[in-house]
Amino acid sequence: MAPPMEDDVEATSAPTIDSARFRQVLGHFASGITIITGMEGEEPVGLTCGSFFSVSLDPPLVAFSPAKSSTSWPRIQPSGAFCVNVLGMEQEDVCRVFATSGADKFRGLGWSSGATGSPILADVLAWVDCRIEAEHDAGDHTIVVGRVVEMKVGEESEGPLLFYRGGYGRFEA
Repeated sequence: MAPPMEDDVEATSAPTIDSARFRQVLGHFASGITIITGMEGEEPVGLTCGSFFSVSLDPPLVAFSPAKSSTSWPRIQPSGAFCVNVLGMEQEDVCRVFATSGADKFRGLGWSSGATGSPILADVLAWVDCRIEAEHDAGDHTIVVGRVVEMKVGEESEGPLLFYRGGYGRFEA
């Protein structure tokens, strides 16, 4: 097969996409809500994240994508570990607190340390404790890949907290 001609390359290059339209269209994909936690020295740190996904079964890998503008991820990253806390449908208030910059996010919130030392939040639907395996540049975000060290399902009777079309919702099986 012959290499593409210069005109062919221009014809297949990505069109300019309006960011508001991009957000509106992709907002039609429901995503679960997680809180990524870690430690900065002795201080627990966390952020709300809807960009969490499984990557590999063998080895067990997961990933999430913090914004490069995040002030929390740079505090967690040097520890080499993080925990993904999957929020249940009654934890919208927790989601909103961890989405706020500069808030005392852990005040009044129970948590324990996982195998990596990262905080496992009380009453979450599930949690996945990880060591950082790799980081990849991805536009205005970073893709962080974690190797799973330990994980557990919490209260199975509760459904997940979801984000859809700019708002929070619930799903019950």
